[in-house]
Amino acid sequence: VLLGILATLGVGAFRSAQQRGRDIRRKSDIANIAKALEAYMNDKGTYPTNDSNGVMIGCYPDDATACNWGGIFQDKNSTVYMTILPADPSAGRTYYYNGGQAYFQLYALIENTQDADLQRDGNGNVYYYTGTSCGGAKKCNWGIASTNYSLTTGHAYTITP
Repeated sequence: VLLGILATLGVGAFRSAQQRGRDIRRKSDIANIAKALEAYMNDKGTYPTNDSNGVMIGCYPDDATACNWGGIFQDKNSTVYMTILPADPSAGRTYYYNGGQAYFQLYALIENTQDADLQRDGNGNVYYYTGTSCGGAKKCNWGIASTNYSLTTGHAYTITP
């Protein structure tokens, strides 16, 4: 019985560590994508746009092509902004991009709902962003926006995942 209890605790701790590791990677990925977007803006005077599924539009060969998560982030002039545009580390999940000429918003779904970086209401409920999808029907709950824009512009808070 004691071994069973210890094994259960060990599996739970291992699963939690895996989630935290994926969340750290998500935050790092989004921060690196944001830096690449700033370089894109410096070169072109505009950020890439997006399609209705939160996919970035602004890649090779014509700057009007979807940029694939996990693919190269390169413009029509063959300038490489990222050799690999990171994809979410969990199968079935994706990052969500919203952008226009003068702004961008990048979102992810953080697994560990106890993460201190997540926005919460007065009761401690995690906020999710309406109009985003980080995999199927799952709304995103964390993100980064350009300095002139808010994560909630066009994507209000909700406590419904």
